[in-house]
Amino acid sequence: MEISEKLLCLFSADVREDDDGYVVDVPPREIETGSIDPGDTYRVALISRAGDDGASDGGTETSSSRSSDGPQPPVEPGEMRYVEIEDLGKQGDGIARVERGYVIIVPGAEVGERVKIEVTEVKSNFAVGEVVAEDV
Repeated sequence: MEISEKLLCLFSADVREDDDGYVVDVPPREIETGSIDPGDTYRVALISRAGDDGASDGGTETSSSRSSDGPQPPVEPGEMRYVEIEDLGKQGDGIARVERGYVIIVPGAEVGERVKIEVTEVKSNFAVGEVVAEDV
């Protein structure tokens, strides 16, 4: 999947019915970090849940390194992500958390930084990302 350079934030949310329509709640951290502003209009892209292959076209490609047993990591090698560094690990590397609390280790990043990373390594319980842009 190709991710646009215009991506402001990425989060998981449920769609709920509300009176005359449907609502996707934006996590407060996205407002607090300045990624988006209340009252502004944004384009929204919906991506199928992990493990959901969407419409059946008979040829949906899946990663051969992933099995169907249990939850899968929410990131893939080569994927670009915008993350906020929440903590420092024992070795001094930045720690970011994404969907389901999944940890991405970001060497050289500092607590509070919002950085664009490229995921370089994916394990079942953590990933490693390399900073490609700072203070985004």
